[in-house]
Amino acid sequence: MVSRISHWIGGATLAGTSGRVAPVFNPATGLQSAEVDLASAAEVADAVASAKEAAREWRSASLSRRTGVLFAFRELLHANADELAKIITAEHGKVLSDAHGEIARALENVEYACGVPELMKGGYSEQAGTGVDVYSIRQPLGVVAGITPFNFPAMVPLWMAANAIACGNAFVLKPSEKDPSAAMWLAQTWQRAGLPDGVFSVVHGDKEAVDAILTHPDIAAVSFVGSTPIARYIYETGTAHGKRVQALGGAKNHMVVLPDADIDLAADAAVSAAYGAAGERCMSISVAVAVGDAGDRLVDAIAARLPKLRIGDGADPDTDMGPLITREHRDRVASYITAGAESGATVVVDGREADVPADGFFLGTTLLDHVTREMTVYTDEIFGPVLSVVRGATYDDALELINSNQFANGTAIFTRDGGAARRFQFDVEVGMVGINVPIPVPVAYYSFGGWKGSLFGDTHMYGPEGVNFYTRGKVVTSRWPDPATSTVDLGFPRTR
Repeated sequence: MVSRISHWIGGATLAGTSGRVAPVFNPATGLQSAEVDLASAAEVADAVASAKEAAREWRSASLSRRTGVLFAFRELLHANADELAKIITAEHGKVLSDAHGEIARALENVEYACGVPELMKGGYSEQAGTGVDVYSIRQPLGVVAGITPFNFPAMVPLWMAANAIACGNAFVLKPSEKDPSAAMWLAQTWQRAGLPDGVFSVVHGDKEAVDAILTHPDIAAVSFVGSTPIARYIYETGTAHGKRVQALGGAKNHMVVLPDADIDLAADAAVSAAYGAAGERCMSISVAVAVGDAGDRLVDAIAARLPKLRIGDGADPDTDMGPLITREHRDRVASYITAGAESGATVVVDGREADVPADGFFLGTTLLDHVTREMTVYTDEIFGPVLSVVRGATYDDALELINSNQFANGTAIFTRDGGAARRFQFDVEVGMVGINVPIPVPVAYYSFGGWKGSLFGDTHMYGPEGVNFYTRGKVVTSRWPDPATSTVDLGFPRTR
Protein backbone atom coordinates (compact mmCIF):
# COMPACT_ATOMS: atom_id res chain seq x y z
CA MET A 1 0.00 0.00 0.00
CA VAL A 2 1.30 3.46 -0.92
CA SER A 3 1.52 5.74 2.12
CA ARG A 4 1.44 9.52 2.16
CA ILE A 5 4.26 11.69 3.50
CA SER A 6 3.25 15.20 4.50
CA HIS A 7 4.92 18.27 5.97
CA TRP A 8 5.91 18.91 9.60
CA ILE A 9 4.92 22.42 10.68
CA GLY A 10 4.33 23.74 14.18
CA GLY A 11 5.09 20.38 15.76
CA ALA A 12 2.51 18.39 13.79
CA THR A 13 2.07 16.57 10.50
CA LEU A 14 0.17 18.72 8.03
CA ALA A 15 -1.17 17.38 4.76
CA GLY A 16 -0.19 19.33 1.69
CA THR A 17 -2.66 21.65 0.04
CA SER A 18 -0.92 22.31 -3.28
CA GLY A 19 -2.49 19.27 -4.96
CA ARG A 20 0.94 18.17 -6.18
CA VAL A 21 2.72 14.99 -5.08
CA ALA A 22 5.78 12.99 -6.11
CA PRO A 23 6.32 9.23 -5.97
CA VAL A 24 8.75 7.65 -3.51
CA PHE A 25 10.25 4.29 -4.48
CA ASN A 26 12.03 1.44 -2.82
CA PRO A 27 15.07 1.33 -5.16
CA ALA A 28 15.71 -2.34 -4.37
CA THR A 29 12.33 -3.44 -5.71
CA GLY A 30 11.47 -0.64 -8.11
CA LEU A 31 8.04 -0.39 -6.50
CA GLN A 32 6.43 2.81 -5.28
CA SER A 33 6.22 2.84 -1.50
CA ALA A 34 4.78 6.31 -0.85
CA GLU A 35 3.84 9.63 -2.29
CA VAL A 36 5.14 12.87 -0.84
CA ASP A 37 3.37 16.21 -0.82
CA LEU A 38 5.10 19.00 -2.73
CA ALA A 39 4.79 22.35 -1.01
CA SER A 40 3.54 25.52 -2.61
CA ALA A 41 5.07 28.89 -1.79
CA ALA A 42 2.15 29.49 0.58
CA GLU A 43 2.93 26.31 2.51
CA VAL A 44 6.58 27.33 2.81
CA ALA A 45 5.38 30.68 4.13
CA ASP A 46 3.29 28.88 6.76
CA ALA A 47 6.34 26.94 7.92
CA VAL A 48 8.44 30.08 8.09
CA ALA A 49 5.75 31.94 10.06
CA SER A 50 5.63 29.09 12.59
CA ALA A 51 9.43 29.03 12.76
CA LYS A 52 9.65 32.80 13.21
CA GLU A 53 7.31 32.69 16.18
CA ALA A 54 9.18 29.75 17.73
CA ALA A 55 12.55 31.44 17.18
CA ARG A 56 11.57 34.32 19.45
CA GLU A 57 11.20 31.93 22.39
CA TRP A 58 14.08 29.64 21.49
CA ARG A 59 16.68 32.39 21.20
CA SER A 60 15.81 33.38 24.77
CA ALA A 61 16.26 29.83 26.06
CA SER A 62 19.28 29.40 28.30
CA LEU A 63 22.33 27.61 27.00
CA SER A 64 21.75 24.91 29.57
CA ARG A 65 18.20 24.34 28.29
CA ARG A 66 19.40 24.11 24.70
CA THR A 67 22.12 21.71 25.76
CA GLY A 68 19.58 19.55 27.56
CA VAL A 69 17.49 19.22 24.40
CA LEU A 70 20.56 18.39 22.33
CA PHE A 71 21.72 15.72 24.77
CA ALA A 72 18.22 14.21 24.82
CA PHE A 73 18.12 14.22 21.02
CA ARG A 74 21.54 12.59 20.91
CA GLU A 75 20.39 9.79 23.22
CA LEU A 76 17.25 9.16 21.18
CA LEU A 77 19.22 9.11 17.94
CA HIS A 78 21.71 6.66 19.40
CA ALA A 79 19.08 4.39 20.96
CA ASN A 80 16.94 4.24 17.82
CA ALA A 81 19.66 4.03 15.18
CA ASP A 82 18.39 0.68 13.90
CA GLU A 83 14.96 2.13 13.19
CA LEU A 84 16.37 5.12 11.33
CA ALA A 85 18.83 2.96 9.38
CA LYS A 86 15.99 0.82 8.05
CA ILE A 87 14.11 3.94 6.92
CA ILE A 88 17.19 5.22 5.09
CA THR A 89 17.84 1.88 3.38
CA ALA A 90 14.22 1.46 2.33
CA GLU A 91 14.13 4.77 0.44
CA HIS A 92 17.75 5.41 -0.52
CA GLY A 93 18.87 1.82 -1.10
CA LYS A 94 22.26 1.95 0.65
CA VAL A 95 23.17 -1.10 2.70
CA LEU A 96 22.34 -1.08 6.40
CA SER A 97 25.99 -0.79 7.43
CA ASP A 98 26.30 2.36 5.30
CA ALA A 99 23.11 3.73 6.84
CA HIS A 100 24.52 3.11 10.31
CA GLY A 101 27.74 4.81 9.27
CA GLU A 102 25.74 7.83 8.16
CA ILE A 103 23.97 7.96 11.52
CA ALA A 104 27.29 7.67 13.37
CA ARG A 105 28.64 10.72 11.54
CA ALA A 106 25.40 12.56 12.25
CA LEU A 107 25.81 11.74 15.95
CA GLU A 108 29.27 13.30 15.91
CA ASN A 109 27.77 16.60 14.78
CA VAL A 110 25.04 16.48 17.41
CA GLU A 111 27.64 15.75 20.08
CA TYR A 112 29.71 18.71 18.92
CA ALA A 113 26.64 20.95 19.12
CA CYS A 114 26.07 19.75 22.71
CA GLY A 115 29.07 21.90 23.58
CA VAL A 116 27.21 25.09 22.71
CA PRO A 117 27.98 26.79 26.07
CA GLU A 118 31.64 26.70 25.07
CA LEU A 119 31.04 27.36 21.37
CA MET A 120 28.99 30.52 22.00
CA LYS A 121 31.47 32.19 24.35
CA GLY A 122 32.53 35.69 23.45
CA GLY A 123 35.45 37.83 24.63
CA TYR A 124 35.80 40.57 27.25
CA SER A 125 38.25 43.44 27.61
CA GLU A 126 38.08 45.34 30.89
CA GLN A 127 39.20 48.97 30.94
CA ALA A 128 39.65 49.27 27.18
CA GLY A 129 39.42 52.97 27.90
CA THR A 130 39.13 54.82 31.19
CA GLY A 131 36.03 53.33 32.76
CA VAL A 132 35.15 51.61 29.50
CA ASP A 133 34.71 47.86 28.99
CA VAL A 134 34.31 46.14 25.62
CA TYR A 135 32.96 42.67 25.02
CA SER A 136 31.77 40.53 22.13
CA ILE A 137 28.80 38.18 21.90
CA ARG A 138 27.37 35.92 19.22
CA GLN A 139 23.63 35.88 18.60
CA PRO A 140 21.36 33.68 16.44
CA LEU A 141 20.11 34.81 13.06
CA GLY A 142 16.46 33.82 13.56
CA VAL A 143 14.99 31.51 10.93
CA VAL A 144 17.44 29.53 8.79
CA ALA A 145 16.86 26.84 6.19
CA GLY A 146 18.55 23.74 4.81
CA ILE A 147 18.09 22.20 1.37
CA THR A 148 19.56 18.72 1.47
CA PRO A 149 20.34 15.90 -1.02
CA PHE A 150 19.05 12.36 -1.29
CA ASN A 151 22.35 10.61 -0.64
CA PHE A 152 22.55 11.35 3.12
CA PRO A 153 18.97 11.98 4.26
CA ALA A 154 19.86 11.99 7.98
CA MET A 155 23.49 13.07 8.18
CA VAL A 156 23.44 16.19 6.02
CA PRO A 157 20.34 17.68 7.71
CA LEU A 158 22.14 17.23 11.03
CA TRP A 159 25.30 18.82 9.64
CA MET A 160 23.12 21.92 9.53
CA ALA A 161 20.33 21.65 12.06
CA ALA A 162 22.39 20.58 15.08
CA ASN A 163 24.50 23.73 15.12
CA ALA A 164 21.70 25.99 13.93
CA ILE A 165 19.38 24.90 16.72
CA ALA A 166 22.14 24.89 19.35
CA CYS A 167 22.91 28.50 18.46
CA GLY A 168 19.29 29.53 19.08
CA ASN A 169 17.82 29.54 15.57
CA ALA A 170 14.69 27.91 14.18
CA PHE A 171 15.44 25.56 11.28
CA VAL A 172 13.33 24.81 8.20
CA LEU A 173 14.39 21.69 6.31
CA LYS A 174 13.58 21.00 2.66
CA PRO A 175 14.83 17.43 2.15
CA SER A 176 15.07 15.54 -1.11
CA GLU A 177 11.67 14.39 -2.30
CA LYS A 178 13.28 11.07 -3.31
CA ASP A 179 13.76 9.85 0.29
CA PRO A 180 11.77 12.14 2.61
CA SER A 181 10.90 9.80 5.50
CA ALA A 182 14.17 10.26 7.39
CA ALA A 183 13.43 13.97 7.71
CA MET A 184 10.06 13.23 9.28
CA TRP A 185 11.70 10.80 11.70
CA LEU A 186 14.16 13.52 12.73
CA ALA A 187 11.32 16.00 13.26
CA GLN A 188 9.44 13.64 15.55
CA THR A 189 12.63 12.83 17.45
CA TRP A 190 13.43 16.50 18.02
CA GLN A 191 9.95 16.86 19.48
CA ARG A 192 10.48 13.85 21.77
CA ALA A 193 13.73 15.43 22.92
CA GLY A 194 11.83 18.50 24.15
CA LEU A 195 12.49 20.94 21.32
CA PRO A 196 9.67 23.51 21.23
CA ASP A 197 7.22 23.13 18.37
CA GLY A 198 8.16 25.22 15.35
CA VAL A 199 11.91 25.25 15.99
CA PHE A 200 12.37 22.37 13.53
CA SER A 201 10.09 22.22 10.49
CA VAL A 202 10.01 20.07 7.37
CA VAL A 203 8.55 21.16 4.04
CA HIS A 204 8.78 18.72 1.16
CA GLY A 205 8.93 19.97 -2.37
CA ASP A 206 10.67 20.67 -5.64
CA LYS A 207 11.87 23.88 -7.28
CA GLU A 208 8.78 25.83 -6.21
CA ALA A 209 9.57 25.18 -2.55
CA VAL A 210 13.27 25.90 -3.08
CA ASP A 211 12.54 29.24 -4.72
CA ALA A 212 10.13 30.14 -1.95
CA ILE A 213 12.87 29.49 0.61
CA LEU A 214 15.45 31.49 -1.33
CA THR A 215 13.20 34.52 -1.67
CA HIS A 216 11.36 34.56 1.66
CA PRO A 217 12.29 37.74 3.56
CA ASP A 218 12.14 36.08 6.99
CA ILE A 219 14.75 33.40 6.21
CA ALA A 220 18.15 34.78 7.13
CA ALA A 221 20.42 32.01 5.87
CA VAL A 222 20.32 28.96 3.60
CA SER A 223 22.57 25.91 3.62
CA PHE A 224 22.72 23.59 0.61
CA VAL A 225 24.46 20.40 -0.50
CA GLY A 226 24.04 19.12 -4.05
CA SER A 227 25.30 19.44 -7.60
CA THR A 228 27.41 22.35 -8.79
CA PRO A 229 24.84 23.89 -11.17
CA ILE A 230 22.18 23.90 -8.46
CA ALA A 231 24.67 25.12 -5.84
CA ARG A 232 25.48 28.08 -8.07
CA TYR A 233 21.77 28.82 -8.51
CA ILE A 234 21.14 28.56 -4.76
CA TYR A 235 24.05 30.86 -3.98
CA GLU A 236 23.24 33.50 -6.57
CA THR A 237 19.51 33.57 -5.86
CA GLY A 238 19.84 33.49 -2.08
CA THR A 239 22.50 36.18 -1.87
CA ALA A 240 20.56 38.35 -4.31
CA HIS A 241 17.78 38.29 -1.71
CA GLY A 242 20.08 39.33 1.12
CA LYS A 243 20.70 35.93 2.68
CA ARG A 244 23.80 34.23 3.97
CA VAL A 245 24.36 31.17 1.80
CA GLN A 246 26.68 28.20 2.08
CA ALA A 247 26.27 26.03 -1.01
CA LEU A 248 28.33 22.88 -1.41
CA GLY A 249 28.50 21.65 -5.00
CA GLY A 250 29.72 18.67 -6.95
CA ALA A 251 32.89 16.63 -6.84
CA LYS A 252 35.32 14.62 -8.91
CA ASN A 253 37.55 13.23 -6.21
CA HIS A 254 40.96 11.90 -7.23
CA MET A 255 43.05 9.30 -5.41
CA VAL A 256 46.74 9.39 -6.30
CA VAL A 257 48.63 6.10 -6.00
CA LEU A 258 52.41 6.46 -6.11
CA PRO A 259 54.68 3.57 -7.15
CA ASP A 260 55.83 2.99 -3.56
CA ALA A 261 52.27 2.66 -2.18
CA ASP A 262 50.96 -0.49 -0.53
CA ILE A 263 48.90 -1.65 -3.51
CA ASP A 264 46.65 -3.93 -1.47
CA LEU A 265 45.86 -1.09 0.91
CA ALA A 266 45.22 1.27 -1.99
CA ALA A 267 43.03 -1.24 -3.84
CA ASP A 268 40.92 -1.94 -0.75
CA ALA A 269 40.53 1.80 -0.22
CA ALA A 270 39.59 2.40 -3.85
CA VAL A 271 36.91 -0.30 -3.80
CA SER A 272 35.27 0.96 -0.60
CA ALA A 273 35.55 4.62 -1.59
CA ALA A 274 34.40 4.24 -5.20
CA TYR A 275 31.59 1.70 -4.83
CA GLY A 276 30.28 2.25 -1.30
CA ALA A 277 26.67 3.49 -1.35
CA ALA A 278 26.78 2.71 -5.12
CA GLY A 279 29.06 5.70 -5.61
CA GLU A 280 26.32 8.13 -4.60
CA ARG A 281 28.52 10.11 -2.21
CA CYS A 282 30.04 13.53 -2.72
CA MET A 283 33.24 12.16 -1.18
CA SER A 284 33.39 9.04 -3.33
CA ILE A 285 36.62 8.42 -5.19
CA SER A 286 35.75 8.54 -8.89
CA VAL A 287 39.26 8.86 -10.34
CA ALA A 288 42.33 6.83 -9.41
CA VAL A 289 45.53 8.44 -10.69
CA ALA A 290 48.10 5.70 -11.06
CA VAL A 291 51.63 7.07 -11.18
CA GLY A 292 54.42 5.27 -12.98
CA ASP A 293 54.44 1.50 -12.69
CA ALA A 294 51.64 1.52 -10.10
CA GLY A 295 49.06 1.41 -12.91
CA ASP A 296 48.92 -2.24 -13.93
CA ARG A 297 49.30 -3.46 -10.35
CA LEU A 298 46.52 -1.20 -9.10
CA VAL A 299 44.08 -2.03 -11.89
CA ASP A 300 44.66 -5.77 -11.49
CA ALA A 301 44.18 -5.55 -7.71
CA ILE A 302 40.93 -3.59 -7.98
CA ALA A 303 39.56 -5.84 -10.72
CA ALA A 304 40.29 -8.92 -8.62
CA ARG A 305 38.21 -7.57 -5.76
CA LEU A 306 35.08 -6.53 -7.65
CA PRO A 307 33.62 -10.02 -8.31
CA LYS A 308 33.56 -10.56 -4.56
CA LEU A 309 31.10 -7.70 -4.00
CA ARG A 310 27.54 -8.88 -3.55
CA ILE A 311 24.98 -6.51 -5.12
CA GLY A 312 21.40 -6.62 -3.91
CA ASP A 313 18.81 -5.30 -1.50
CA GLY A 314 20.50 -3.10 1.09
CA ALA A 315 18.25 -4.55 3.78
CA ASP A 316 20.04 -7.89 3.38
CA PRO A 317 22.99 -7.85 5.83
CA ASP A 318 25.07 -9.88 3.36
CA THR A 319 24.80 -7.21 0.64
CA ASP A 320 27.86 -5.07 -0.11
CA MET A 321 26.30 -2.60 -2.55
CA GLY A 322 22.70 -1.62 -3.08
CA PRO A 323 20.81 -0.02 -5.99
CA LEU A 324 20.91 3.52 -7.30
CA ILE A 325 18.27 5.99 -6.23
CA THR A 326 16.06 5.99 -9.36
CA ARG A 327 15.70 4.17 -12.65
CA GLU A 328 16.52 7.37 -14.54
CA HIS A 329 19.73 7.90 -12.61
CA ARG A 330 20.79 4.30 -13.13
CA ASP A 331 20.29 4.65 -16.87
CA ARG A 332 22.21 7.93 -16.89
CA VAL A 333 25.18 6.32 -15.13
CA ALA A 334 25.11 3.39 -17.55
CA SER A 335 25.23 5.82 -20.46
CA TYR A 336 28.55 7.16 -19.20
CA ILE A 337 30.03 3.66 -19.36
CA THR A 338 28.95 3.45 -23.01
CA ALA A 339 30.41 6.88 -23.71
CA GLY A 340 33.70 5.98 -22.03
CA ALA A 341 34.07 2.82 -24.08
CA GLU A 342 33.23 4.65 -27.30
CA SER A 343 35.80 7.36 -26.54
CA GLY A 344 38.63 4.87 -26.06
CA ALA A 345 38.66 3.89 -22.39
CA THR A 346 39.39 0.26 -21.60
CA VAL A 347 36.40 -1.36 -19.89
CA VAL A 348 38.08 -3.68 -17.38
CA VAL A 349 34.88 -4.49 -15.49
CA ASP A 350 31.51 -3.63 -17.05
CA GLY A 351 28.68 -2.93 -14.64
CA ARG A 352 26.13 -3.14 -17.44
CA GLU A 353 26.84 -6.84 -17.73
CA ALA A 354 26.81 -7.64 -14.04
CA ASP A 355 24.57 -10.28 -12.52
CA VAL A 356 22.23 -8.03 -10.54
CA PRO A 357 18.60 -8.41 -9.44
CA ALA A 358 16.17 -7.93 -12.30
CA ASP A 359 13.87 -5.72 -10.23
CA GLY A 360 15.00 -2.45 -8.75
CA PHE A 361 17.48 0.15 -9.93
CA PHE A 362 20.65 -1.91 -9.93
CA LEU A 363 23.90 -1.46 -11.81
CA GLY A 364 27.08 -3.41 -11.30
CA THR A 365 30.49 -2.00 -10.48
CA THR A 366 32.49 -0.59 -13.39
CA LEU A 367 36.25 -0.11 -13.72
CA LEU A 368 37.59 1.92 -16.65
CA ASP A 369 41.30 2.13 -17.46
CA HIS A 370 43.28 4.50 -19.70
CA VAL A 371 40.78 7.30 -19.17
CA THR A 372 41.87 10.72 -20.41
CA ARG A 373 40.86 14.16 -19.27
CA GLU A 374 38.82 14.86 -22.41
CA MET A 375 36.38 11.99 -21.84
CA THR A 376 33.00 12.71 -20.25
CA VAL A 377 33.60 9.91 -17.74
CA TYR A 378 36.41 12.12 -16.45
CA THR A 379 34.93 15.60 -16.83
CA ASP A 380 31.43 14.96 -15.48
CA GLU A 381 30.22 14.09 -11.99
CA ILE A 382 28.70 10.65 -12.61
CA PHE A 383 27.56 9.87 -9.05
CA GLY A 384 27.49 6.12 -9.53
CA PRO A 385 29.60 2.96 -9.17
CA VAL A 386 32.11 3.88 -11.88
CA LEU A 387 35.84 4.22 -11.16
CA SER A 388 38.10 5.72 -13.82
CA VAL A 389 41.85 5.09 -13.83
CA VAL A 390 44.04 7.81 -15.32
CA ARG A 391 47.72 7.03 -15.89
CA GLY A 392 50.39 9.59 -15.01
CA ALA A 393 54.13 9.34 -15.52
CA THR A 394 55.12 11.40 -12.49
CA TYR A 395 53.88 12.88 -9.24
CA ASP A 396 53.83 16.30 -10.93
CA ASP A 397 51.54 14.94 -13.66
CA ALA A 398 49.09 13.74 -11.02
CA LEU A 399 49.21 17.04 -9.14
CA GLU A 400 48.63 19.07 -12.29
CA LEU A 401 45.66 16.89 -13.22
CA ILE A 402 43.97 17.47 -9.87
CA ASN A 403 44.73 21.18 -9.68
CA SER A 404 43.38 21.83 -13.17
CA ASN A 405 40.04 20.16 -12.43
CA GLN A 406 36.99 22.36 -11.90
CA PHE A 407 36.01 20.40 -8.78
CA ALA A 408 38.04 20.52 -5.59
CA ASN A 409 36.07 18.74 -2.90
CA GLY A 410 38.24 15.89 -1.61
CA THR A 411 41.39 14.06 -2.65
CA ALA A 412 43.77 11.43 -1.33
CA ILE A 413 47.29 10.17 -1.83
CA PHE A 414 48.61 6.68 -1.14
CA THR A 415 52.32 6.44 -0.50
CA ARG A 416 54.93 5.30 2.02
CA ASP A 417 56.93 8.48 1.45
CA GLY A 418 56.29 11.07 4.16
CA GLY A 419 58.00 13.78 2.16
CA ALA A 420 55.77 13.18 -0.86
CA ALA A 421 52.68 13.17 1.36
CA ARG A 422 53.65 16.43 3.02
CA ARG A 423 54.37 18.04 -0.33
CA PHE A 424 50.98 16.86 -1.62
CA GLN A 425 49.01 18.35 1.26
CA PHE A 426 50.88 21.62 0.71
CA ASP A 427 50.53 21.81 -3.08
CA VAL A 428 47.15 20.29 -3.87
CA GLU A 429 44.33 22.82 -4.41
CA VAL A 430 41.52 20.86 -2.78
CA GLY A 431 39.53 21.53 0.38
CA MET A 432 39.87 18.12 2.10
CA VAL A 433 42.95 15.91 1.82
CA GLY A 434 43.54 12.31 2.87
CA ILE A 435 46.94 10.69 3.32
CA ASN A 436 46.42 6.94 3.00
CA VAL A 437 42.78 7.79 3.87
CA PRO A 438 40.46 7.55 0.84
CA ILE A 439 37.49 9.53 2.17
CA PRO A 440 38.88 12.39 4.29
CA VAL A 441 35.61 13.65 5.78
CA PRO A 442 36.61 15.92 8.69
CA VAL A 443 35.56 15.03 12.21
CA ALA A 444 32.80 17.19 13.66
CA TYR A 445 35.07 19.65 15.42
CA TYR A 446 36.60 20.70 12.11
CA SER A 447 34.51 21.83 9.12
CA PHE A 448 33.53 20.22 5.81
CA GLY A 449 33.91 21.86 2.43
CA GLY A 450 35.76 21.98 -0.85
CA TRP A 451 37.24 24.66 -3.05
CA LYS A 452 36.56 26.04 -6.53
CA GLY A 453 33.42 24.59 -8.17
CA SER A 454 32.69 22.46 -5.10
CA LEU A 455 31.81 25.42 -2.86
CA PHE A 456 29.91 28.66 -3.35
CA GLY A 457 30.33 31.15 -0.56
CA ASP A 458 33.21 31.33 1.88
CA THR A 459 31.92 29.20 4.74
CA HIS A 460 32.35 25.45 5.15
CA MET A 461 29.74 23.20 6.74
CA TYR A 462 29.39 22.24 10.43
CA GLY A 463 32.11 22.54 13.09
CA PRO A 464 33.47 25.98 14.05
CA GLU A 465 32.58 27.53 10.69
CA GLY A 466 29.04 26.21 11.09
CA VAL A 467 28.66 27.98 14.42
CA ASN A 468 29.88 31.22 12.87
CA PHE A 469 27.53 30.80 9.93
CA TYR A 470 24.43 30.46 12.12
CA THR A 471 25.34 33.38 14.40
CA ARG A 472 26.40 36.98 13.98
CA GLY A 473 28.82 38.88 16.12
CA LYS A 474 27.95 41.89 18.21
CA VAL A 475 30.40 44.07 20.12
CA VAL A 476 29.22 46.04 23.17
CA THR A 477 31.11 49.02 24.52
CA SER A 478 29.98 50.09 28.00
CA ARG A 479 30.82 52.82 30.49
CA TRP A 480 29.47 52.94 34.06
CA PRO A 481 29.68 55.83 36.53
CA ASP A 482 32.85 55.88 38.60
CA PRO A 483 31.94 54.50 42.07
CA ALA A 484 33.97 57.31 43.65
CA THR A 485 31.62 59.94 42.20
CA SER A 486 28.35 58.02 42.30
CA THR A 487 25.50 59.38 44.40
CA VAL A 488 24.26 55.85 45.09
CA ASP A 489 25.10 54.47 48.54
CA LEU A 490 27.30 51.49 47.68
CA GLY A 491 27.90 50.50 51.28
CA PHE A 492 31.65 51.05 51.20
CA PRO A 493 34.00 54.08 51.12
CA ARG A 494 34.27 55.92 47.81
CA THR A 495 38.00 55.90 47.31
CA ARG A 496 40.04 55.62 44.18
